[in-house]
Amino acid sequence: MTDRKPCRVCNFTRQKSYGLVVPSLDELKTKGSESLGFSPAGPVSVVLEDDGTIVEDQAYFLCLPLNTKFMLLHERETWSPVRRMDGGTAWMARDSLVLDADTVDASSAIAPWWSLAQQLKQDLSSIILMSEAELQILVDAPCPELASALGFKEKKAEDLQQTLQGVLDRREEERQSKELLQLYLKAAEKEEGQQEASSQASQEGAVEVEVDGMEVDSASGFISRTLMVLKGKTSPETRLSTEDLQMVVTRRVEAMEQVLGWDRTRTSALLQACEAELTGRLQQVQAVQSIRSNAQLDGGVHSAEEDAETPPQGSN
Repeated sequence: MTDRKPCRVCNFTRQKSYGLVVPSLDELKTKGSESLGFSPAGPVSVVLEDDGTIVEDQAYFLCLPLNTKFMLLHERETWSPVRRMDGGTAWMARDSLVLDADTVDASSAIAPWWSLAQQLKQDLSSIILMSEAELQILVDAPCPELASALGFKEKKAEDLQQTLQGVLDRREEERQSKELLQLYLKAAEKEEGQQEASSQASQEGAVEVEVDGMEVDSASGFISRTLMVLKGKTSPETRLSTEDLQMVVTRRVEAMEQVLGWDRTRTSALLQACEAELTGRLQQVQAVQSIRSNAQLDGGVHSAEEDAETPPQGSN
C-alpha cells in the first residue's frame, strides 16, 4: 500500500492554502479541488508553488519531499511568481497574503484584472477569447499597475488599453448593426404583409360574374377577355369587336385609367386609337350600304327601260 504523504495546496492567488495527506497525485487533485472550492467537473492541473514546475507523473510526485507546496490551477488560471507590491520594499508572503504595514492595500493582490493580465502576459492573442466584461475590467485597470503586471512600459500598457477599448467599441457597433438589421427585416416583413393584404382585398373587390357563358368584371363592366386584350395585346383596337370598341369609346379617360391602371397619356392614346378604328369601321359599313343602295337603284332603272322598250303582247 502506498504511504500517505503530507503536503500543502494553494490556489493561483495564494490566498487560500490547505494542508493535506494524500497517497497519490490523483488524490491530491481530488482533495485539493474540494478544499479550494473548485468545480469537480472542471480540469485541474498541479504545479510546484515556488517555480511553477508542472507535476503530472505519479513517480515524480512521490519523489518530492514531504510538505511540498503545490498550486492547483483551474480552467484558464496560470502560475505566476510571488510579485513585488511596492516597488521593492515588501514582498508578498509565500504562505499567505499578509503584507507589511507600508505596502499597498491587499485588495490589489486579488484585483480581478490581475489574473486577466497574467493571461495576456502568457499569450497576448487570448484577447479574442475574452468576454466584453473581461475586456472592460482590463480597460478600467490602473495603467501603472497593469504595466507592472505585464512587464510593459506604462506607455505600452496605455496603448494596450486603448486597443482593448477599440475592440469593445467595434463589438458594440456590430451589436447595434445587427439590431438595426433585425428592425429593418421586421419592418420589411410587415410592409410586405400589408401589401399582400391590400392586393388580396383588391382582388376580392373585383369579383367576376358569368353572363351568357362569358366572365364579366363587375368593377369595370368589361368582359374579362376584353380587358386582357386591352392590357396585353399590341394594337388592341384591331382585335376588339365593334361593340367592344363602342363601349371603350363611350367611357371617359378617367374611368379607363382606373380600369386599366395606366397613366392619362397612355390611356388617352388607346381611346384615340379605338375611336379611329371605330370610325373607320363605320365608314366602311356606310360605304358598303351606299354601294348596295346604288346597285339597287341601277337595277330598278334598267328594269323600267326594258319594260318601256318591250311592246305589249297581242298588239299588231
